[in-house]
Amino acid sequence: MIDLLPTSLPDVVLVRPKHHEDARGFFSETFRAEWFPGLTFVQDNHSYSRLRHTIRGLHYQRPPLAQAKLLRVISGRIRDIAVDLRRDSPTFLQHVAIELAASSGEQLLVPTGFAHGFVTLEAETVVLYKTTTYYSEEHDCGIAWDDPLLAIDWGGIDDPIVSDRDSAHPPFDPGESPFTIGATR
Repeated sequence: MIDLLPTSLPDVVLVRPKHHEDARGFFSETFRAEWFPGLTFVQDNHSYSRLRHTIRGLHYQRPPLAQAKLLRVISGRIRDIAVDLRRDSPTFLQHVAIELAASSGEQLLVPTGFAHGFVTLEAETVVLYKTTTYYSEEHDCGIAWDDPLLAIDWGGIDDPIVSDRDSAHPPFDPGESPFTIGATR
């Protein structure tokens, strides 16, 4: 069983699986396909960050290989970011920032039509996530993590660690968005 909790962006959902605890620890079902009708996850990804304040993102894939993602932290803690890139959405270019921690077991469902990224809040952070399409280098896109148009609050980080690839992403051009509501797959 799970609870699906809305965020400030209605299509981004916080997923709270039930934990069954006793003196030994806990047990939790973390995924069942029936919890996500209309979504078929086809790929699992594993991200490990050695250092605190590592930024990964902002990433998305263009249609027809746009991806929804279901993320969870299995070690450490992150500030997870989802940005609405759907041109006709009432929340176009708005973002939500959600803290996910291994200790809570919460997950975040980021639908297609959103850019995604996160910053690690602890060293030795491990994130696992499922995607609804396979990775495609040809469809892979990114947005500058510090794009002033998006004004993302990464949590007051003074010393971000960003890969060369993510540092090279351009600012987002709203007129170039490939997404609309309902036409993101």
